[in-house]
Amino acid sequence: MPAENSSSVTEFILAGLTDQPGLQIPLFILFLGFYVVTAVGNLGLITLIGLNSHLHIPMYLFLFNLSLIDFSFSTAIIPKMLMSFVSRKNIISFTGCMTQLFFFCFFVFSESFVLSAMAYDRYMAICNPLLYLVIMSPQVCLLLLLGVYGMGVFGAVAHTGNIMFLTFCADNLVNHYMCDILPLLELSCNGSYINVLVIFIVVTIGIGVPIVAIFMSYGFILSSILHISSAEGSSHIIAVSLFFGSGAFMYLKPPSILPLDQGKVSSLFYTIVVPMFNPLIYSLRNKDVKLALKRTFSRINFS
Repeated sequence: MPAENSSSVTEFILAGLTDQPGLQIPLFILFLGFYVVTAVGNLGLITLIGLNSHLHIPMYLFLFNLSLIDFSFSTAIIPKMLMSFVSRKNIISFTGCMTQLFFFCFFVFSESFVLSAMAYDRYMAICNPLLYLVIMSPQVCLLLLLGVYGMGVFGAVAHTGNIMFLTFCADNLVNHYMCDILPLLELSCNGSYINVLVIFIVVTIGIGVPIVAIFMSYGFILSSILHISSAEGSSHIIAVSLFFGSGAFMYLKPPSILPLDQGKVSSLFYTIVVPMFNPLIYSLRNKDVKLALKRTFSRINFS
């Protein structure tokens, strides 16, 4: 449905992270640095996995996709966020806002489910090592990734469809640095309990199902070996805790508990901090990645 038919608002103004002039340039430099680190870390990990054949196993296939999602996630959010630090009015069209919301939801859901796929992979590797490569065949990995991105599409369509057909009557100032679900719902003049219920149900699916799968996987691991001895396992738990903890804190609570001004600060964790730290979490404690990095530098020096 065209924007004119559903709303008198044809564009939004993104308020940004802060309205204090003295903080604009320092924050611009800070978040530009975050984006550079995120891009270098994730693209570097993608390149490393692609160039080293000994990393072409299921675990690194999922890590490859996690890095691809994290890089794309940051690219959908941070460049537009940087505009709010250097322009008086950071304007985004209605179509552009809905597009950003769609990709934001797509990457959030995709990351949730790729983390659960990685937990299942670790369960198979630790609890069924002799059958690991048989069970985690290329066909199974492909089906898992189709499920990951399929749930990404489901989350994006559900949330964007829920928001884009609301009516935005007059106020077009979005109290956020991006087009997020709750700030847009707050601006609408016909948002109802049904819209809030849809958000809660879809977010519960996006967070609840992966968390249950992850806890079950690590529960089976713990029951088999009593403790997780692999660096990959502990690294994965750190990544899961950061991502799901910040996401649940933002969305799975009554709006009155956390005002949007504080909510947009808490959302920095899963939109910017997590994508930046994931490649560091998975590479610094991973012997295979360190070996691949040494081999790659050796090839470059030799050539």
